[in-house]
Amino acid sequence: MCNPLAVISTGMQVVGAFQHKSAADKAAAAAQAAGEFNAKIIERDIDLFERQRGIMNAQFAVEQGRARSQFESQVQGTARAGFGYAGFDMTQGTPMDVLRANAREFDYQTSVDEFNNEIANMQINDAQEEARLNAELSRMEGGMAAASANAQGTASMISGLGKAATTAYETGLIGGSE
Repeated sequence: MCNPLAVISTGMQVVGAFQHKSAADKAAAAAQAAGEFNAKIIERDIDLFERQRGIMNAQFAVEQGRARSQFESQVQGTARAGFGYAGFDMTQGTPMDVLRANAREFDYQTSVDEFNNEIANMQINDAQEEARLNAELSRMEGGMAAASANAQGTASMISGLGKAATTAYETGLIGGSE
């Protein structure tokens, strides 16, 4: 006759093995979900960077238009008015040289502003790429933690089933003496 304690002990070891595997599976799913959640938060930053770019470029366009208007009305207009009031011929000589010099300075400043805007756009591109890579890394970390938990659960289940089989064999429930 079978030893009832051996049957109970073996049964408990089998149940425990499957419970460990189930717990590890739940931990793996939680790790995967945490990695995905973190990745989505990081990816939200990519959208925020794109909005920032839109605002920055719109502001740049407005500033360029205003600067052009102010240059024409304030700088060049003042120079023309001054030379005209003094009675100089505006189509040649010093007045034209001054207006050209002003225009070159304005063009230079406009070029510097455009360059700075391009640099800012490149920085946003870099920040977006960094955020994309961080999101991918978060997903990989979640996957790695999930795989580790699954492996631990499988190892625990195999160990528990092995112990149950050993107990069953040693107590004569399976294979051994009658």
